Amino acid sequence: MFGLRMGVCVSLLGCLVSLGCSSNKNPDELSALRQQNQQLQSRLTEADSKLRAAPDATQLQALQNEIAQREARIKELEGQLQKGDAGSASDPELKGIKATYDRKKGELTVAVPGDILFAPGIATLKPEAQTTLNKIVRAIKKDYPGKRVRVEGHTDTDPIRASGKQWIDNLDLSLNRAAAVTRHLESQGLAKKQISTVGYGENHPKATKAASRRVEIVVVVG
Repeated sequence: MFGLRMGVCVSLLGCLVSLGCSSNKNPDELSALRQQNQQLQSRLTEADSKLRAAPDATQLQALQNEIAQREARIKELEGQLQKGDAGSASDPELKGIKATYDRKKGELTVAVPGDILFAPGIATLKPEAQTTLNKIVRAIKKDYPGKRVRVEGHTDTDPIRASGKQWIDNLDLSLNRAAAVTRHLESQGLAKKQISTVGYGENHPKATKAASRRVEIVVVVG
């Protein structure tokens, strides 16, 4: 369990950097990464004390490797900030996608804007959206193999109009959109038993209507 918790922190950072999930990195984020690194250093010291008498130092070595990876990524981010081009390496196909980690819940959430995935009032994925989802799937399969995934559909507060004959309400639309994403994740190799699908309609709005229209892919990392 200890190794898993530490791995979550490193894998999360890997998602944010390698996938370009957050293209607007800033000094506040860098400060947070440094703080997390200090926490890792503290836990390494604690683990070192416990393992000194043990013949197997594998766990200690794993922690050292994780800290080295984190330090390397922090240096990379520092370099980008100094050059003023933190977003230059971001993937255009992942523009607008954000990843957040809830430490208390142990959940990594990748929020994909609905306008990237679907046309207005439609629950069929755009062809170009499939490429975006494929990259997210590859990251999940690499960093969180076998972990439970929850696909959540969300809409804005506008009532159904033009597509009213197709959808009962926003809840219906959000669930069908989430289902479309779920089917695509399954087609790319995620197991059906690994994924659950939920529709929330307009019940969890964001600051703007555009931000509210989204599908969130939540990975339960532990």
